[in-house]
Amino acid sequence: MSPCPLPNGCCARYTAERLMQPARRLWLASTAALLAASQGLPARPQAQAQARAQADTAAEDKAPASPAIGSLLHLPEVPLLDGRIFRPADAQGRVLVLYWWASWCPFCAQQSPAMQALWQAQRSRGLLMLGLSIDRKAEDASRTLAQHGYTFPAALLTPVIARMLPKPRGLPVTVVRGRDGRVLTAESGQLFDEDVAQFARF
Repeated sequence: MSPCPLPNGCCARYTAERLMQPARRLWLASTAALLAASQGLPARPQAQAQARAQADTAAEDKAPASPAIGSLLHLPEVPLLDGRIFRPADAQGRVLVLYWWASWCPFCAQQSPAMQALWQAQRSRGLLMLGLSIDRKAEDASRTLAQHGYTFPAALLTPVIARMLPKPRGLPVTVVRGRDGRVLTAESGQLFDEDVAQFARF
């Protein structure tokens, strides 16, 4: 065996310290973010991203399950991203498709074209749709809608709206509310095009 290249034969200690460095960096980033927040100072971008990811994970852990089939689903008044207002009376006696999504969600990116196709095909028959973006900034949601030509009504899921329409666990989440105000179906996770097209039967 070749002799240890470090003084005092401390290769094992050196290796252990090298392995611990990523964990130390993570701990230091977390500590720096907490200290900065307590002192009102801006945190480093890496620490901010980590804190944001932790907050998102905590929020998802606390998210409710999808509403039960047959349960009444009450609606709030919702300011849309295009400046219009969605009012509960608009959905009276009509089928409403609720769609929780985000601009950064890859599964939403796969499902959103099918949602747009459903909206275009069924809106003249009375179908309503309301996309609820969980983006932090309205500009991010609006930019995604504009880039892809999505025209279905969409809003930012603010805390006020979330009191009545909290995002269920998962993303995307799609819930269909029937003409009587009761839940017809609730799906968590990406749907295929043919699954979304089936909503036209309601």
